[in-house]
Amino acid sequence: MIDCATPARDKLAHGLCSTGMRIEFLKMQGLGNDFVVFDAPAVADTHLDSSSLRALADRHTGIGFDQALMLESPRDPGSRVFYRIFNSDGTEVEQCGNGARCIAALLYARAPELGRNLVMESVGGRVHARVRDDVLVSVDMGVPNFDPRALPMDAADGAGAAVEAPLYSLKVDGEDVEIGAVSMGNPHAVLRVSDVKTAPIARFGPSIERHPRFPKRTNVGFMQIVDRGHLRLRVFERGVGETLACGTGACAAVAVGRRQGLLLDREVRVDLPGGTAMVSWAAEGEHMWLTGPATTVFTGSIDV
Repeated sequence: MIDCATPARDKLAHGLCSTGMRIEFLKMQGLGNDFVVFDAPAVADTHLDSSSLRALADRHTGIGFDQALMLESPRDPGSRVFYRIFNSDGTEVEQCGNGARCIAALLYARAPELGRNLVMESVGGRVHARVRDDVLVSVDMGVPNFDPRALPMDAADGAGAAVEAPLYSLKVDGEDVEIGAVSMGNPHAVLRVSDVKTAPIARFGPSIERHPRFPKRTNVGFMQIVDRGHLRLRVFERGVGETLACGTGACAAVAVGRRQGLLLDREVRVDLPGGTAMVSWAAEGEHMWLTGPATTVFTGSIDV
């Protein structure tokens, strides 16, 4: 824990103790996708700015996380919580599948008497979750949206209209790269590769994330099809870099793989560097469900 009674020069070195606020947090992870989860400050005008979030995300001098999940009072009486998501670069984003699963696991652990089925709210909309008897957590990730305007993505034809297609061609570092694109409440570009172990993530990940055709940037998935119900995936997350897992990325890869006729089963196994997720999707236009583990690593407090 950083002590805000330390000399000013040390505070500046840490870049933290600007608000004089103590955060009680949980460190949680789902398939290696790791989070700091904390309740929103009680004082309305107290907040964490992007520099404080980046300092907390540092894995050497802070807590370390892919995303910070801030829990607020529900805005709808039928919901258990409203949550906000911040990437390790301090930017706020719309949705996080593994983060939603961790929040659902936490809420159930806090009040199991309220049942295993939960409704939650986020910037990306309402989320239904279920904590299963086998302790795995499933979340309803909504209906995949292939409209390029939903990402948003510049997919204009010569007449200036947005054209939806199974594949798009991008010029990346002087090469033509084919991607599928879909919104899972946040933007995803998905590339098919022959082997995720040798996928050009360090080269193409940052370039596609910030490609001018994605005005709000995008997450980038590198997908290897194993068979009709199984894929391997690595994800370069917007504002984070490569992570051990990405829930919305797993769903995006299944959506793109199904649309391209590469995946045929309604239950698809997604192997990520941090473990295995299951994605269930009955058909286009239907809701997609993401299932996997969600665990608490440790609890702590820090002054910011």
